[in-house]
Amino acid sequence: MAANTSTETTPAPGARERLLDAAEALIYAGGIHATGVDAIVRQSGTARKSFYTHFESKDALVAAALERRGERWMNWFIAGTQQRGTSARKRLLGMFDVLREWFASENFHGCAFLNAAGEIASAEDPIRIVARQHKERLLAFVRTQFDAFVAETHLDARRAAGLSRQWLVLLDGAIAVALVSGEPDAALDAQAVARTLLDAQFAGLSGQRDAPAGNKSSRPSSSKRPPARRTTT
Repeated sequence: MAANTSTETTPAPGARERLLDAAEALIYAGGIHATGVDAIVRQSGTARKSFYTHFESKDALVAAALERRGERWMNWFIAGTQQRGTSARKRLLGMFDVLREWFASENFHGCAFLNAAGEIASAEDPIRIVARQHKERLLAFVRTQFDAFVAETHLDARRAAGLSRQWLVLLDGAIAVALVSGEPDAALDAQAVARTLLDAQFAGLSGQRDAPAGNKSSRPSSSKRPPARRTTT
């Protein structure tokens, strides 16, 4: 019997996928305005006709590439966060360890969505909308972790929303500083601030529980001594 020489192979990506791959790589490295359609088509190895077959404009291609990147990035970030610990506190602080790994990689060029939003003036542009939706999704994930945190620590559940927004500022701030400075440890600096923010949620809570309601002191006011009279010489 003749040997079976057939092997399973992954089919080559179609023209649309190759255009998305090329657009994402070029735009993330060099920016939207600096990347022309010709460069995208050339890197993708497709014909220019393929570009117009699948996308009505360069902006449509960029928006689609960002949507695909956002899905992949969020899956990576969520998985990395969940691996950092069983408690919500460990997962929240672990987010910055996940970011540091990204910052230390050779292909780190900042947040693709902040970069894109910085190049597009109109808030209603499809590219800006994709960027905004990505941040909304990231905020929603952070919120799930803070909902778990307040449940574990018996904090007021109303704090979760505010803490989530502050956490997003720390995450995006770390990304921006790492991009400009080239220092992956920007993630650890943000993590230190984040730890202080978490610890601050418990400051003074025990004292507030022990203090008598409506009074700062248990002594009656009549027992207080009058201030001593000063004499002059």
